[in-house]
Amino acid sequence: MNARRQLGEFLQTRRSQLRPEDVGVATYGGRRRVPGLRREELALLAGVSVSYYSRLEQGQAPNASPEVLDALARALHLNDAERRHLHELATGTRRRGVGRRPAPERVSPATRQLIATLGDVPVVVLGRRSDVLAWNTAGHALYAGHLAPDGPDTPRQRPNMARLMFLDAHTRDLYADWAAKARAVVASLRMASGRDPDDPLLAALLGELTVKSPEFATMWADHPIKAGGDAVYEMRHPLVGTMQVTQQTLRTADEQAVVVATTEPGSPSHSAMTLLVHNAVTGRAFTPQDPRRDAPART
Repeated sequence: MNARRQLGEFLQTRRSQLRPEDVGVATYGGRRRVPGLRREELALLAGVSVSYYSRLEQGQAPNASPEVLDALARALHLNDAERRHLHELATGTRRRGVGRRPAPERVSPATRQLIATLGDVPVVVLGRRSDVLAWNTAGHALYAGHLAPDGPDTPRQRPNMARLMFLDAHTRDLYADWAAKARAVVASLRMASGRDPDDPLLAALLGELTVKSPEFATMWADHPIKAGGDAVYEMRHPLVGTMQVTQQTLRTADEQAVVVATTEPGSPSHSAMTLLVHNAVTGRAFTPQDPRRDAPART
């Protein structure tokens, strides 16, 4: 991944999504050849020269100051998450990669203690590249009961949530609105690439998904950025049916995501989740009639 190119692509994408009327730019009824704002219009709004802004989009201006970045963020109407991502991309243009293979990610004792404390609440711990670093029995049953439960224990065999989301039929079928969940996954990867553009393992994952999934390639090119907060998804589990599940993400100090899944107490979704967790902890996560039971593990 090239940090300068990412910065330029992000600016260009956001510029193309901003309509002139959104920022009070007069068009005088003329026909526009490009979607969104022109470079000169955005440069004027941000108070920078057109030539300098053009060099930013072309990846030829690696030393943009925080003040310039903030001015561009205001002109583009970026939210807080997008503004942070813009600054991280600019910081990445000033770093030089050392070319070292990153050390395997591990779950800290404190995080494992948190998982144990949550008991039968479904929990999954994701690494910086969306690798599944750990899950409890309920989390495995909810998200990936068709995979081996000990998959996260071996770094080379760990499931990857982004790979599952785009390349695994079981995971795709879990979400009634698959596109919304998939876009959130892509947004998380975009933020990870902004924080560490020189990560070769992340680059390999992005390359694989781009080649194997046209849907991923399209979403990736749109530069989505996750704003954070809780998300409610309608999940269609093959064992217990449809549930409205709230997914809350807690961030650890080492950039791992602890995803906790809950349902509204007293609701049909809560009853379904209780049944799923009961089946999981008693060793009956899938019935013999379920065709997914004998499906090969995919990582």
